[in-house]
Amino acid sequence: MKKWKAVSIIVPLYNEQENVALLHEAISFLLNNVEEKFEIIYVNDGSTDETLFHLRQLVMLDERVKVVDLARNFGQTAAMAAGIAQSEGQVLVFLDGDLQNDPLDIPRLLAKLAEGYDVVSGWRQHRQDARFKRKLPSWLANRLIARITGLALHDYGCTLKAYRREVFTHIQLYGEMHRLIPAYAALNGATIAELVVTHHPRRFGASKYGLSRVFRVCLDLLIFVFRARFAGKPMYAFGYSALVWAALGIFLLMPVRKLLSRSPYPMPAATGLSSLVCFVASSLCLLLGLQSEQAMRTYYEAQQAVPYIVRDVIIQSVPHASEVADEVIETVKRVTKKSSPGISG
Repeated sequence: MKKWKAVSIIVPLYNEQENVALLHEAISFLLNNVEEKFEIIYVNDGSTDETLFHLRQLVMLDERVKVVDLARNFGQTAAMAAGIAQSEGQVLVFLDGDLQNDPLDIPRLLAKLAEGYDVVSGWRQHRQDARFKRKLPSWLANRLIARITGLALHDYGCTLKAYRREVFTHIQLYGEMHRLIPAYAALNGATIAELVVTHHPRRFGASKYGLSRVFRVCLDLLIFVFRARFAGKPMYAFGYSALVWAALGIFLLMPVRKLLSRSPYPMPAATGLSSLVCFVASSLCLLLGLQSEQAMRTYYEAQQAVPYIVRDVIIQSVPHASEVADEVIETVKRVTKKSSPGISG
């Protein structure tokens, strides 16, 4: 297995006071038997119990531990972003703090990553959760996400994942997008692998997620689709919408005109008003598209950003300029030495 110079294990925690000591014991058991340089970053996401107290004790006992204490509960995505900002590893491994992920799976993730992948995602194939409250909504969400994003992972919700640090160079975490990080990475050209991992029943505490996350997943997917298809050309998205509204307005007018040609009655006011609303909506979509285009161009120009990502530049191997200059200097010295007359006493 490839020996990484440094690996950062990032663990977001929210009200997991019973799990802190046991989790660190499991991680330490793993790290004491490997050669790589590890750091452990616990992110306290505004816990209201004694989680922070236990984390402070770990800092005193283990020099590999770093604790990031957030001012309040910002959510898992923000906690992960805070951990990344404080990390130093070439490889970032994310782990849940509820003891359901097994730290002993980390070497397997790193071995898979060493095969050349950019992301290795855990798959809780034998998930130890309630069937209808957790497993069924998760299964539906995973199928929906895989269908829309085009990345066929079985378990987007599994926190246990390993990333090369470069993956996050082009991904800014915000909102609730932690579930879709592999999809955003694939959108940027990253290679993704999936690995079956162990999943344990929850021993202490309660799950922080419920059925409400299904609605949030749908909204996150809407944002993903917009960014994937129209991030560099938002006018296309609003332009298509404007076209649909305009077509609907015309469609409402056409049958009315036919009726007017055969009937002495005036055009129904409701139909004409509906058509007018459609044309107004079409105009608003065009205006929003123009405004979005201007905002996008301002962003690229102000940030000096580019709408592409370069993986590598391949050129023919040539001597470095400094090496060529050194060779020229040495040649001149040799020629000068040979041509200089001897000094006689």
